[in-house]
Amino acid sequence: MNLLALLLQKMTFLQQLCFLVTEILRAVSTPLTRANYLASPPLVVAYALAGTVNIDFDKEPIGTGKDGKSVFFRDIWPTTEEIAEVVQSSVLPAMFKSTYESITKGNPMWNQLSVPATTSYSWDPCSTYIHEPPYFKSMTMNPPGAHGVKDAYCLLNFGDSITTDHISPAGSIQKDSPTAKYLLERGVDRKDFNSYGSRRGNDEVMARGTFANIRLVNKFLNGEVGPKTVHIPTGEKLPVFDAAMRYKNAGLDTIILAGAEYGSGSSRDWAAKGPMLLGVKAVIAKSFERIHRSNLAGMGIIPLCFKAGQDADTLGLTGHERYTIDLPSEIRPGQDVTVTTDNGKSFTCTVRFDTEVELEYFNHGGILPYVIRSLMKQ
Repeated sequence: MNLLALLLQKMTFLQQLCFLVTEILRAVSTPLTRANYLASPPLVVAYALAGTVNIDFDKEPIGTGKDGKSVFFRDIWPTTEEIAEVVQSSVLPAMFKSTYESITKGNPMWNQLSVPATTSYSWDPCSTYIHEPPYFKSMTMNPPGAHGVKDAYCLLNFGDSITTDHISPAGSIQKDSPTAKYLLERGVDRKDFNSYGSRRGNDEVMARGTFANIRLVNKFLNGEVGPKTVHIPTGEKLPVFDAAMRYKNAGLDTIILAGAEYGSGSSRDWAAKGPMLLGVKAVIAKSFERIHRSNLAGMGIIPLCFKAGQDADTLGLTGHERYTIDLPSEIRPGQDVTVTTDNGKSFTCTVRFDTEVELEYFNHGGILPYVIRSLMKQ
């Protein structure tokens, strides 16, 4: 009898189920997986009991009890009172007190770190983990004000459900990516690449990692999946970062076309900061996830929604056009504006700056310059 069979024999049914679920999750936890779902461990067990994720827990049973009656999710899920009772009896103040009392005793290497006396952070230009960000380098005391977009190229042309993980992946760094090239040039071995999530303090890494998800589906690639796009002026297929830098270095604006639910998933700040560093000036989508739309506004990127019943396909937009977005000097939240293309198309979009505060951020070039200017005034 092999070890796995012996272990399973000695476990209860629920232990077996949890063990097998864990092993399955470990097996599919790879960046090469095209799609997966994030759920709490108890919810994973509930789906495993049901034998499918295609189930409505409110209406469908997850199994049958010994008495022959249907067992629903609500029958096994703990109540709020039961959870509170466990927390009250098991999560004790003494646990936190003992941890904080010994926080300076458990790590000699941490205690031996040299702490500079200056109140300003000493940026290390050789660090590949922490890099001085460029957000304030060209900032002026006077806000630039509202500005439109003129003759912008489309950097990426998406369908529905582009998540923040598509935009700014947190996982492993691919060996043939622009980020890998950047790290190798700075003497970092492949085994030490780590992940985007661990290097999120370096804007050079995160800009190169923007739209670097290997599961990215870009209409320009005609079915090919991966973190590349087409540089419209030359027709070359390039990594997204390289194409974006071609446009940016030539002084050309870019926009993104998207379908419904653009920016769904976790609210990653780099999913807005990354496109801004790539030179993206606007995203035109059918709809936005709420927090991501707000994050785009906070980084000075214009979120625009197609009118109801319209999208890039119905309007005959291929993404190979050049786009001009006319914004009035005095924008109102939710105002309609006209977008025109160089091939004579014209359509109306709604500006998704939903509050006066978001408009103020935009007039300042983003929330970060807004905060700095506000502090300097004080």
